[in-house]
Amino acid sequence: MKTYVVIGLGRFGTAVATELCRLGHEVLAIDGAEDRVQAIADQVTHAVTGDARDPAVLRALGVRNYDCAIVAMADDVGTSALITMSLKEMGVKKVIAKAQGYVHQKVLQKVGADRVVIPEHETGVKLAQNLSSSNVLNFIELSEDFGIVELSVPKPWLGKSLKELDVRAKYKVNIIAVHKNGGENGWEVAPGADYVLQQSDVVVTLGRNDDIGRLHDL
Repeated sequence: MKTYVVIGLGRFGTAVATELCRLGHEVLAIDGAEDRVQAIADQVTHAVTGDARDPAVLRALGVRNYDCAIVAMADDVGTSALITMSLKEMGVKKVIAKAQGYVHQKVLQKVGADRVVIPEHETGVKLAQNLSSSNVLNFIELSEDFGIVELSVPKPWLGKSLKELDVRAKYKVNIIAVHKNGGENGWEVAPGADYVLQQSDVVVTLGRNDDIGRLHDL
């Protein structure tokens, strides 16, 4: 279990906080609006009304002891930059901040954010990638670097065994499961080297996002 601080309980911050808590992590949610705090209180570990712009408030809540802080407010560049800088100065190990756009992103990076996300941009990119790749059925991002992709069997893989394909060596990814006949015939979890891929199969692959991206062109 990891510990997280989520600052700003708009739609993005609320979604992050509740999902992290659902996954079994400890979550402290902070917002200046009491109604937002009350709305999420039963869905996170702790929910507090407070002005996160004030370093004294953050120190009093012990945010420096948390593994990661997410600055989920992006309406005001100065506010998100100030909070990000305060968190880093207090010694928070990892700070992830939401940005409105690329200029905002640069500002947050300059003041010390370990990662900056632009949710609308990232969602748009994923959608475009899925639409442009006929064999990709679903993509799940596990982290900034790793993901899981479900894809129809690429033509070069049809009728070949996993041993023949040797995808780990050639593509640097792992096939962790196969939906046999698109799922109608169940799952083949951790399929053996002798498993032969058929046209109706759906392959579940784990790897680095960059390596997974190369599967789109097969």
